[in-house]
Amino acid sequence: MTDADARTPLSQLLAGMTCDDDVCRVHVPDDWLQGRAIYGGLTAALCLQSIYEQHGRDLPPLRSALLSFIGPAGPDVALRPVVVRQGKSTAFITVDMLSDDKIAARATFCFGKARDSKVDQADLAAPKVADPDACESFFERAGGTAPNFTQHFEGRFAGGSMPVSGSDNPEYVIWLRHRDAEIDPVVVGLAALADALPPAAMASFSELAPISTMTWMFDVLDDDPRTENGWWLSQSVAEHSADGYSSQAMRVWNHAGQPIVVGRQNVAIFH
Repeated sequence: MTDADARTPLSQLLAGMTCDDDVCRVHVPDDWLQGRAIYGGLTAALCLQSIYEQHGRDLPPLRSALLSFIGPAGPDVALRPVVVRQGKSTAFITVDMLSDDKIAARATFCFGKARDSKVDQADLAAPKVADPDACESFFERAGGTAPNFTQHFEGRFAGGSMPVSGSDNPEYVIWLRHRDAEIDPVVVGLAALADALPPAAMASFSELAPISTMTWMFDVLDDDPRTENGWWLSQSVAEHSADGYSSQAMRVWNHAGQPIVVGRQNVAIFH
């Protein structure tokens, strides 16, 4: 059996979600775990998928998400999406993820219809980097610092620093794409992919040490995010690290350089 044979594609994992009344359940296999727990990006993707399972796909486009990672989750989790308020143009839906009957994560998603506006402005230029085919493999180069779930992604190092390199520049610029091309809707796959990189503060580490994401918020800037050949350009920058916590900025562009996702994370560091 090859490594590819042993992997559970994300589309298959999502298809295995079952829903009964107001609760969805899913078993997460080892190849999608970070150590013994589900990583933040998959938590966001599963929470979002539970909303689509319970409330269909007629919701407006996803605009924003706020996640708190309260405790370890997995491998078996339950998800409870609740519509807090839904109007003509927007909907707010919360999801609690439970593991062993204890809350592991709480997420709030904001969906909103596009509206006519005189304001059209962006200051989110993509870094000028080589195309993915001209860049070396990020996760292979990262070696033992790459968690188990990263086998589901292809990563190409486009700029910045590597994890655990003692760098004074705690930044990654990485091309990323899913090995599974069947993920639908795209925004669920984007949620999983946008948090696939290790926290940027790890670039400053001189040796491996534990980390734990505490909170994550992100905005989706496009109604219908698309890219060429599955590649997205991801940038993570640790803007401030002190007292055992790091605050990082995160951005994702499509292959054409259009901004798609912006976000922030607060990460606990034990180094």
